Amino acid sequence: MIRALIFDFDGLILETEEPIYRSWKEVYEARGVALPFELWVKTVGSSNQAFHPQRFLEERVGAPLPQDVIDRRIARRVELVRAEPLRPGVADLAMAARAAGMKVGVASSSSRDWVKGHLERLGIAELFDCLRARDDVEHVKPEPDLYLASLDCLAVVAAEAVAIEDSPNGITAAKSAGLRCVVVPNSITAGLDLSQADLRLSSLADITLPQLLEKLGQPR
Repeated sequence: MIRALIFDFDGLILETEEPIYRSWKEVYEARGVALPFELWVKTVGSSNQAFHPQRFLEERVGAPLPQDVIDRRIARRVELVRAEPLRPGVADLAMAARAAGMKVGVASSSSRDWVKGHLERLGIAELFDCLRARDDVEHVKPEPDLYLASLDCLAVVAAEAVAIEDSPNGITAAKSAGLRCVVVPNSITAGLDLSQADLRLSSLADITLPQLLEKLGQPR
């Protein structure tokens, strides 16, 4: 019996991946340096540990980025992210799960302040019983720590929970923790290898909670 849904945040609840990528790409282009997509995607659903865009660029230009450039990049990221709407179907699915007596959580490799701030701004923070972010664990995705912490917080076991993700790093984390995983790619992740997910959807708006549970093997 599926008793909990655990949502990723960046790129799944809110399309932050493309704005963050674009804000860095603009900084790179202004300096005549290409931002390699194959390196960038290592950060998607994870952290800057595998690829640090600022350090990479500074190595290419041979000098530190001025603080005003860094500040403008952050302001640009904020501007682009705040222009993005809540991704379709997220709130409806979370509300349906709660109405059905299920637990609903968020597991994100981003900081708690980042995730909580956007959830509150979007008016959906109260839909989630638990938030686990990078502040709460030793290792972020693709390691399973965030999902294991979420299971503990929601008081369910892995077989009773479904992760909803958008990236290979997220899928790996969920599967490593023993969860089934639904993937809903965005513009950054659509072309990546998402084959390890149990189910792929183009949008959460395309499916109801009963349909989702049935596709995952839970009879109505």
